[in-house]
Amino acid sequence: MINNSRSNEKLPLMEAFYTIQGEGFYTGHAAYFIRLAGCDVGCHWCDVKESWNENLHPTIAIDEIVAQAEKHGKLVVITGGEPLMWNLDALTSQLKQKGIQTNMETSGAYELSGFWDWICLSPKKTKLPTQSVYDAANELKCIIYNKHDFTFAEEQAARVNKAAKLYLQVEWSKKDEMLPVLIEYVKNNPKWAISTQTHKYLDIP
Repeated sequence: MINNSRSNEKLPLMEAFYTIQGEGFYTGHAAYFIRLAGCDVGCHWCDVKESWNENLHPTIAIDEIVAQAEKHGKLVVITGGEPLMWNLDALTSQLKQKGIQTNMETSGAYELSGFWDWICLSPKKTKLPTQSVYDAANELKCIIYNKHDFTFAEEQAARVNKAAKLYLQVEWSKKDEMLPVLIEYVKNNPKWAISTQTHKYLDIP
């Protein structure tokens, strides 16, 4: 359930850092990442499971989060955990008032809140996106762990809005096995593009 009352003033923050976006449409762009804590989607291959329990992380005033973001360029990516567990209207409104571009990475499992320049929807089988996120997503990024995930990706592509850019990305631990399969799939289905976790090749956060 979205906690509207607490998130209007503070948000549970796992970490925030300035780096290069490694995935999707904005690959290669400098960005300040705000990783909010809290997630009940439960992806077994999640590489930030320490973000799941929001009670293990401090709640930080939105004003303070924005003040830190303002020091690091003009592009912010809000991620998680699952950021839409929280009402993001206040955070994104303040960021935009500072002239900062607001991007989000979400599973879409909760109703959309916030004011966004770009939404990357990365849906998960365990808790499917809400229609509000399907309708607003700028890009659809589906993670390929096994061959069945191509079927899931096509199901999600049929539900997302027609303007969304479509990406397939191999789950990192499966890249040796599944990347050749993904390459052939995209060659045969060119509506998709490949997203690569370039930040891992660059050895940066």
